[in-house]
Order: sequence, then C-alpha cells, then structure tokens
Amino acid sequence: YGFPWPEMLHCGKFPSDHELCIAVQFGNSKATPPPVSKICTQCEMEHKADGMMEQMCSSDFVVKMRIKEMTEENGERRLVAAQKKKVLKLGPLKRKDTKKMVLHMRNAAACPFFFLSGSFLVMGRKVGGRLLLLAVYPWQKHNKEMKFAVKFMFSYPCPLYHPLLYGAGQH
Repeated sequence: YGFPWPEMLHCGKFPSDHELCIAVQFGNSKATPPPVSKICTQCEMEHKADGMMEQMCSSDFVVKMRIKEMTEENGERRLVAAQKKKVLKLGPLKRKDTKKMVLHMRNAAACPFFFLSGSFLVMGRKVGGRLLLLAVYPWQKHNKEMKFAVKFMFSYPCPLYHPLLYGAGQH
C-alpha cells in the first residue's frame, strides 16, 4: 500500500521462538512515493459535459482549431494555431489575436505530443497580452458530451469564477 512497515512490528522486537513476528511482505520496508501524473493539467480535463461547460465559463475564449506548430521553452509550450479555426467564444480577443493565434501552456513539459494531428477544442484566458491555455480537448465529432457542451455553452448559467482558481493567474 506504499506505507513503511511500522517500527513496533519489526521482528527484532520479539522472541524468535514465538510466532509473534509478521515479516515484511515484499522485502521493501521503504515507502513508495505516490504516483505523479505525467500529463499536464490542461490535458487531463474531464470529458463530461458539465466539466466542459464549467471550463468554458471560466475561459475568456473557446476555439476549435488544429495545431500547426509546437515549441517548448523553459517548461512552457507554445502552440501556434493553423490558419483555419472556428472561434466559439471570442471574449476579449481582438482580430489580431485570432489571425495569428499563439497559445502558451504553463508547466507543460510533461504533456504528450499528441497535439499535432486532428482538431482540438481549446479554452483559455488572455493575460497581459498573452493567450494562456487552460484546457485542451481532442475534437471528437461523435462525442455526445462534447456536442452538448458546444451547443449549449451560450445558454449555460455560468456562475462567477475567479481566474486564479483555474490556473490563469499562476506563475
């Protein structure tokens, strides 16, 4: 279970002729660290309609797009969108932001490189002139949850969200 063997149960504390000793099961008395996620938070978002709708509410913009290019620098990924894209929620974006769209993913060095093929539904915030990516979902044409979320995102009753809760204000 990943916990160290309790000191009070070590066999050296009991007489050897009595069957009071319980040996360590797997020969390793050290605790195993909890597994660390190898996927970044932007990629491991819940693919349920409610989760997508809440993420849409907390995002400034929502775009369906393809990734043209991806670079990495100092643990941050920079994604350049392909020319053709569909803006579903414009928010504070200007025409120049959507013309040559460059998205930044913070703490994304562990993100897998699946971004270069297919379309994606991306959500993010504009912070200080930069477009920060909050969530990325592979576009699944026949996914009922995704269809529902995109269809009803404008009629969904969004509660007030604070941007710091969703990673936009983190450095």
